[in-house]
This record gives sequence, structure tokens and C-alpha cells, in this order.
Amino acid sequence: MATISNGQVLAGPINPMVTPLLTDLYQFTMAYAYWKAGKHNERAVFDLYFRKNPFGGEYTVFAGLEECIKFIANFKLADDEIDFVRQSLSSSCEEGFYKYLSGVDCSEVEVYAIQEGSVVFPKVPLVRVEGPIALLETPFLNLINYASLVATNAARHRFVAGESKMLLEFGLRRAQGPDGGIGASRYCYMGGFHATSNVAAGKIFGIPLRGTHSHAFVSSFMSPDEIIDKLLHSSDKRSTCEDFVSLVQTWLSKIQWSNSLNGTFGETNHSELAAFTSYALAFPDNFLALVDTYDVMRSGIPNFCAVALALNDLGYKAAGIRLDSGDLAYLSSEARKIFRIIEKEFGVPGFGKTVITASNDLNEETLDALNKQGHEVDAFGIGTHVVTCYAQAALGCVFKLVEINNQPRIKLSEDVTKVSIPCKKQSYRLFGKEGYPLVDIMTGENEPPPKVGERILCRHPFNESKRAYVVPQRVEELMKCFWHGPGGVREDLPPLKDIRERCISQLGKMRPDHMRRLNPTPYKVSVSAKLYDFIHFLWLNEAPVGELQ
Repeated sequence: MATISNGQVLAGPINPMVTPLLTDLYQFTMAYAYWKAGKHNERAVFDLYFRKNPFGGEYTVFAGLEECIKFIANFKLADDEIDFVRQSLSSSCEEGFYKYLSGVDCSEVEVYAIQEGSVVFPKVPLVRVEGPIALLETPFLNLINYASLVATNAARHRFVAGESKMLLEFGLRRAQGPDGGIGASRYCYMGGFHATSNVAAGKIFGIPLRGTHSHAFVSSFMSPDEIIDKLLHSSDKRSTCEDFVSLVQTWLSKIQWSNSLNGTFGETNHSELAAFTSYALAFPDNFLALVDTYDVMRSGIPNFCAVALALNDLGYKAAGIRLDSGDLAYLSSEARKIFRIIEKEFGVPGFGKTVITASNDLNEETLDALNKQGHEVDAFGIGTHVVTCYAQAALGCVFKLVEINNQPRIKLSEDVTKVSIPCKKQSYRLFGKEGYPLVDIMTGENEPPPKVGERILCRHPFNESKRAYVVPQRVEELMKCFWHGPGGVREDLPPLKDIRERCISQLGKMRPDHMRRLNPTPYKVSVSAKLYDFIHFLWLNEAPVGELQ
């Protein structure tokens, strides 16, 4: 059942499996222990953050917030869910606890977060949850970890490919099940991909769809004799070609006898030509051929050109070719040469710019290698490596208690990277003279915000020697309220397209050395001097003092 908040209808999460039971058992065992101790209504503050950027990089794209807000807006344990919890917990648990669970919702919860699609950094809270101790830790982590990892992976692939290239997500068949496939399509698009092959994701999220045919379609034809309906109307419907197959054959002969091509092309595979012709008859306004079923240069390219030129006679423009194997740099460059020669010899404007799409298990490394070798690829179809996040399995977000009943709390560890930053905080991004972000700074809730033109001391949370003064030219407050109960004032949840544009815009404003694929410069995350002092005061106060014997 949908909730109405801020005039927006907040239906539940896209995935119907995201229910209050999508959690770890210890969430319910702790909930019972809290209830038993009378602590279940105490007001707590939790921070959700990560400790290290993924993929060896120095930035992360925040994703998954919308699903979290939809989850809490509709949070309610059904009777059968409570019955299952009862069966799963110890028989010693009192019945009053289950009555309490039947009334649990998120009406008293407040959620503050960085806007989805933002570039974010370690230690800075992505989400702050305030309210009675609830059952939100595991579902929030589940909804944000994978989403942010995929969006970041997509953004990294986009950065390496270059802004002028189109990126197509082709990963559904290799994704980790239906959930992984749908989520990957959504968050790849958010991270900067242009389209997906996933029809369900296209319907649900409005992502543009792209796709043509497989090698099976090409090899399913034996000869042009299989094509029964050879008629094709011109694009303006003013004329009709009664035998499109013969028109294609005529053009193939012209190409083979072309003076400019100097006999480059001999006999081609006729079954491939039949497949291309048949596909063009079905989709004359969107003909894109997979040219590597038999031989790219000896058969695929000349067969494509023959069909494309026949379509051109009828006012259609071929969409392009796809390369799915072989030396992509060499093949794309050779194909481009052929297209330019044909444009010049036969006077077909724009044919030299025919779109070349490449696929074949692409990843960041292969994209980088193609750039270094030089290539003529216009679009990349990327699947396995982007949707499975093959280079790194998880982001590692955590959900830590930082305050309860207005009392700051800290989590200590012998590993300093796992020490939490206590208390309710505000976060700001400080920008320098060139317009780039310089540093993110966390302050105590009641500290005055940084001001433009005023010098502020930024300190590393745990390393006393790392500190710097900053005079910000612009200050951006990062945390905004996205949930304040059903009737509370909150930020609207923007459409996916707007989140994608925010992501691309923010990435474009980062300093280039932070964005490098290899050995990027670390982005600075800091705390105010006052918060630094408090962290170390609380650390000393909470850490046991040893005694030497």
C-alpha cells in the first residue's frame, strides 16, 4: 500500500522481496533485548558510511536512497511475518514483544542523506537515521551497498571510454539473478550509461533500450532464397521496391567491382547476406548488423554495406555495425576506412560516420587499451564486468550507532580505520578558486557552518599531523532531510533521469587527478578542530586503561 508524503505517492520498493523480513536475524534478537530492557523507544542516531573507495579509485557514486525511503515509508510487519518471527525466536520471548512489533512503523524516524547520484567519499555519512531503535540496518545496507558499487563501476567505465562514446549495458544474462539484473540496469544508467538491453528495466525505469540480433540469427539463414517477402516501401512511402533482395545483390556487385576498393572484397557469405537483408526488411529504419559471425572484413563489412546502400536508395539510414570479437581497434579502424571510401565513391553523405559498436567482454582495462591503440568505435556494449562488479565484490558500507539519548557513542578498534566518528554531525563540501571540491568536512551538530571566505582548520579524524587551513570559495551542505514521518517536510525524490544528470555533472566537476584510473590523488575528508578534540576525548574516555604487572 502506497504512502503519500510531500504530495508524492511513495509506493513500496521496486523489488517486492524488500520487506521488514529482509534482514538479519540479529536485528530481531536485538529488538527483543532492547524491548526487554525498556530501551526500544530510546532515540538513537545511526550513520551509514563506507571506509574505502572501490576499484582502487578515489571516489564513489551514492545510489540506492530512493529504495530506502520507499521502504521506510511503507514499513509495517504483517501478521504472517510476525508469526514467522515468533517461530524463529526463542520460546522464552514474551508475547508482549510481538504485540509491540505489530505497531512498529517509521513515523517517528527521520532520515537525512546526501542526494542520490552524488560523488561521495569514505567516512562521510551517506545516510543518518534518527529515531527509536528500529529494524533498518540490514535492509538499508543491502539497498545501498550494491547500488552504489554498480553506479560507481558504471561511472568509471564511462570515464575511461570518454564522454563522446555511447555506453550500452548488456549485462542481464550474466547478472546475479533477476534482482541483480534489474538493479544493475538501473544503476548503470544512473552512473552514466546511455541505454540497456534489459526490456524489463526499460519498462520499469524508462531507460532507453538498445539491441539488434545475435549470431544465431545470422547463422539460421542458409541463402537469400529463404526470403519470401522481398517488398520494401521507401521511407516516405512514395515508392516501392518490389525486390529488395536483388537491389542488395546489385549493390554488392558494385562494391566488389569498385575502383576505389581495388578488389578488396571477393565472394562473401551468402547466408550472412540473407540474414542481413531479412533483418533490414524487418527493421529498415533501425538496421544494425552483427558482422563477425563468419569473417568481419571479407564478408560482414561488404554484406552490411550492400544492405545499407540498398536501404539508402529507399531513403533509410543504416544504424551501424556491431563487432563482438577479434582485434577491435584494428577492425573498427579498417571498417571506418571502408565506410569513408564508400561515402566518397558513391556519394552517400554521412556513410563514413556509420556507427560502430563494440562488445566482447569489455572492461576498464580493455577500454583503456583501445584508447591507447587508437580505434574508431562509437559505442561500447558492456555486460559481465559492469553488472557483476567483477573487479570488486562489495563496497563495504557499515551502519554504526553514533548517539543515543543525546549521548555520543564511539566504536573503537585496534584497526584505526574501523574507529567510528561519534555524535550527530553535519557535513559540508568546500570548493576552491578553480571551482573544484577541495575537501569534505564534518562538524558537530551545533557548530556554526563553514563560511565562504573565512579560513577554517580541517583536520584528519585520527592523524594529528594531517591538517590544513582552507578558505572556501563555495560551501555546500551535504545532508538533507528525506524522511520526517509521513506528514513531515522533506526533499522530494527526483526522477532517475535527474539523478543521472546530477551524477554526470558532479563527476565532471571533480579535479582530474582524483579521477585517474591508476594512482589517483586521494580526496581529503576532514573534521573540524572542535570535533577532532571531542573524538579523541571520547576515545580516551571509553578505552580501558591497561595495567602492567
